[in-house]
Amino acid sequence: MVSLRFPFLFSQPRKHPNGISRAVTSRPFSATTTTVACAVAAGAAAFAGIAATRNSKNPKQDNPFIQNALSLLFSDHLLAPWASLSLADPSPSVVETKTGAAFPSVVFESRRLLGIGLRKKSILGLKNIDVYAFGVYVDVDEVRKILGEKYGKLSVSELKESKEFKEDLMGGDIGMTVRLQIVYSKLSIRSVRSAFEESVGSRLQIFGEPNNKELLQRFTSQFKDEYKIPRGSVIELSRERGHVLRTTIDGKEAGSIQSKLLCRSILDLYIGADPFDKGAKEDVESKLASLLQVDH
Repeated sequence: MVSLRFPFLFSQPRKHPNGISRAVTSRPFSATTTTVACAVAAGAAAFAGIAATRNSKNPKQDNPFIQNALSLLFSDHLLAPWASLSLADPSPSVVETKTGAAFPSVVFESRRLLGIGLRKKSILGLKNIDVYAFGVYVDVDEVRKILGEKYGKLSVSELKESKEFKEDLMGGDIGMTVRLQIVYSKLSIRSVRSAFEESVGSRLQIFGEPNNKELLQRFTSQFKDEYKIPRGSVIELSRERGHVLRTTIDGKEAGSIQSKLLCRSILDLYIGADPFDKGAKEDVESKLASLLQVDH
């Protein structure tokens, strides 16, 4: 078993040439879906029986029972649930084209996906490995509420160039989530812990006190050896209200830490001055700027 270790060099991935592609995700069956499926199956069985009956008779003769059954089968009353199902919330996912990792367009009901990218590692400068794909989400209502009045009148191009806007986004009390989806099958939780020790540790030194070992240790200790992260596993790093960083691994909460500095340091990895994927950062900034222009 080969495990990614921290000494590998980090590399910046190139922006995706084809942009973001979309695909419709599958959803679990609801009670309504099951009811409709049963109705359609029953209707199909009835139709098959009716067709057999018609074939055994003179095709030129009209059977009132058959006509009534067909009318009922294809009436608006029977088709209405099916029509309702076809229009019910398709909520497409967004696919990272190189790895095929799919991201829901919305998480936690109100956080919208603004950009996706790749985290790569270089092995001794010889080979790049795709470690995980990631998606950046933001609570649109909170962005408009907190930043809309100050920046709503600026053009998209002005917002993209505004350092103050970026600072307010990074440091503001705005709900955001970075969703990581593992694509390297040999990645271990120990490697994740080691990588965060370096990347988050360097940001803590930039934005805070030179010695933040205790805060860093509190964060990295959440990635316990008991967690298994095969390909497809999901890690979510969410900034909640009050500058609380909440970490979940495959839907299970690993821990929460109240720290504005830690939240800022995590977000800087993905949308800061030196992000893991510059193309993803540009997408996030462009869509954020566009969102603030909706009502102006």
